Amino acid sequence: MSDYELVHAYATVNLHQSGAAARIELNRPEKMNAWDTQLGLDLRHAIERVSADAGVRAVLVTGAGRGFSSGADLSAGFDPTPEGHPDVRTALVDRYHPIIVGLREMPKPVVAAVQGPAVGIGCSLALASDLVLAAESAYFLLAFVNIGLTPDGGSSAFIPARVGLTRALELAMLGERLPAPKALEWGLINAVHADAELPAAAEALVQKLAAGPTRSYAGSKRQLNAWAYSGLAAQLELEADIQQEQAATADFAEGALAFLQKRAPEFRGV
Repeated sequence: MSDYELVHAYATVNLHQSGAAARIELNRPEKMNAWDTQLGLDLRHAIERVSADAGVRAVLVTGAGRGFSSGADLSAGFDPTPEGHPDVRTALVDRYHPIIVGLREMPKPVVAAVQGPAVGIGCSLALASDLVLAAESAYFLLAFVNIGLTPDGGSSAFIPARVGLTRALELAMLGERLPAPKALEWGLINAVHADAELPAAAEALVQKLAAGPTRSYAGSKRQLNAWAYSGLAAQLELEADIQQEQAATADFAEGALAFLQKRAPEFRGV
């Protein structure tokens, strides 16, 4: 394995580099790399930094500890809107969207290495990457419906583009775990490795890409983005609008409270 040097330690993200390969590591292992405001800010800065760095030719995104990312940190809460509802729209537009778009438009290949859970916005982050590798024990979960919310972070675009509408509806509406082997069978991800072998496999792939024809990769991304994600900006805006509507519902208040209290929610459809 190549030796990575710590280039910058943000509060919640570590940025490493080995030659022309960069590794962005979400670093809140005690929270299963759940997203709070600081992680959103740190991750956005790290992505913008490697995107602008001509010395970086391929990027690996992963998580510290046992999980890739467990999604939004509900215990951290959201700032209120003037009406007193959680302001999820601002979090999406100001922090989450630049991260997702930054990965999709980065003129160099991005690999996600997923261990453990990739949940909610964590699932969106993995699927915003170009190539997704997962450990055998990993799983993907659109958990939004379980707390009365809807998919965000571009997942309503990425999942149907990868596996079709039928399976996207299943993931969005049932809110059940999709184990990595089944995700591979569906075509949602690119490869599954034994847990102990994932880090080496991901590193080998990103090093291979870092030694490859960077401009060719960038051109391929532009072509495929134009075919699959030409409406991504509008879709992200729609997600943010609908998510804000959901954040004002009684079902979301109940879903979030039930999650924090570790009990089953009692939804009323309002």
